[in-house]
Amino acid sequence: MIPSYAAGTLYRTGPGTYKVATDNGKGFAASHWFDGFSQVHRFQILPPKDSLTPTKVYYNSRRTTDGLLEKVRKSGRLDNITFGQKRDPCESFFRKVTSTFVAILGTSNKDEGPDTENVGVTLSVNMPGLPPLSSMGNNSLQTMTLTNKTDASVYQRIDPETLEPIGMARQTVLHPDLKGPMSAAHAKTCPITGDVFNFNLEMKKDTTYRVFGVSALSQKTEILATINDAPAAYLHSLFLTRNYVILCVWGSHYAYRGLSLVFKKNILESIAPLDPAKPVKWYIIDRSPAKRGVLAMYHTSAFYCFHTINAYEEPSSTIPGETDIIADLCGYDDLSLIHRFYYENLMSSAPGALQYTDGKGEKSRSWLGRYRLPGVPSTADGEKAKPRTATQVFAAPRAQSLELPTLNPTYVTKRHRYVYGVTDRGSSTFFDGLGKFDCKTQTTTFWQQHAQTAGEPIFVRNPQGTDEDDGVLLSAVLDGYKGKSYLLCLNAKNMTELGRAQLDTVIGFGFHGTHVPSQGVGKSKALDC
Repeated sequence: MIPSYAAGTLYRTGPGTYKVATDNGKGFAASHWFDGFSQVHRFQILPPKDSLTPTKVYYNSRRTTDGLLEKVRKSGRLDNITFGQKRDPCESFFRKVTSTFVAILGTSNKDEGPDTENVGVTLSVNMPGLPPLSSMGNNSLQTMTLTNKTDASVYQRIDPETLEPIGMARQTVLHPDLKGPMSAAHAKTCPITGDVFNFNLEMKKDTTYRVFGVSALSQKTEILATINDAPAAYLHSLFLTRNYVILCVWGSHYAYRGLSLVFKKNILESIAPLDPAKPVKWYIIDRSPAKRGVLAMYHTSAFYCFHTINAYEEPSSTIPGETDIIADLCGYDDLSLIHRFYYENLMSSAPGALQYTDGKGEKSRSWLGRYRLPGVPSTADGEKAKPRTATQVFAAPRAQSLELPTLNPTYVTKRHRYVYGVTDRGSSTFFDGLGKFDCKTQTTTFWQQHAQTAGEPIFVRNPQGTDEDDGVLLSAVLDGYKGKSYLLCLNAKNMTELGRAQLDTVIGFGFHGTHVPSQGVGKSKALDC
């Protein structure tokens, strides 16, 4: 049975359909999983009235891209910048360059509706700094807001009950200098203040990262650091500790300083192959009240990462009186993973899928790694200072590692022991189970059943619990036998099933989600996924 403390609302976002019937009769299909047309899902979990009554779950969903789908239906093509859409080689150079500049500069028709852009990777509850919903013509949602985000500097506002798109905003509404086209889908939220931190990437003659924070109290945005000596890169997430923001520029550099986006029109083909000779750059940015900008930059050997897990501070192991930063992430030796996620590789009946089953495609599977950044200085090193060296503490075997990681949210920016996520051990063309990784023993406890494909687990803590793993995991799972989905609830301590809510429909394989407890979070409290 799903425990009563899990009551609340679980939101999930990600691709729904990826095929469109077009007026020209040829049809359109998205090439890459990340380009499927976004859909938001809502599970309303109601607590039982008594010990004999089961928990009830109500489900609704809505496409958030109807306007975009209509444009594709009429034109037979997708002109926007995409993550990995394979283009018609006969498309004219002029059309390609013109439409790309429109997309990069954010000069699309402002009269278009809020459902004409494909925004659907992560969700934020009560994202601070955005215009009040009343200014968008909606006065009924003042207790909670819901925002769809992606790896671009754009936000889609969603009605948290009907899931209808009700507005769009760009990062320039937070601060006029945040005018670059790219950002991280995974902003980081301070668990104490609710302040939100992210970066904005501008790619012109020079590459400029602007790391910023948005105050939940004042609703104002402040640029904490401007970085001009890092390569333009596709960065899906970043790190946060109690006193620092860490921008980690790993090996997913855009070719030609980002100008490749103009010609390729998709992110994946614009990223240069990972160069093992180019180190990863870790920038430590002060977010304390002193706000001293970039304090130091560290180097490590090359890797690629989608998802950071957590970071925290502890007394330095080598320099008395100073602080080390510990950072956990899901790492890769190259970019195989993002190439794997073309639909032609994910569909079990497609020839490309054979590259990733029965132990094949090992490099496309993550290793869960921990890094130590020793002796963070209290004053800035200066622009001409020699980079410091960070060390890898461990890299767990791929068979024990995870993706789409999560943890008990009360341990964000604190030392944690357990990480939860989906597993990929070669039993499927896609994810094949769920896992609980123990950072102390570097071992994993698995939940896996044949033909059951689970999505990202969401940790809901037991408010009466005292241990880090006191709680449950909620995951949307596809039953390959029935061809329908269900909401799975696992005991987070031992990964055993507590209950499931069967749906009479299929939920598309999505990306990320967030759980809002039944008592709500209050208008001033922000939640991120």
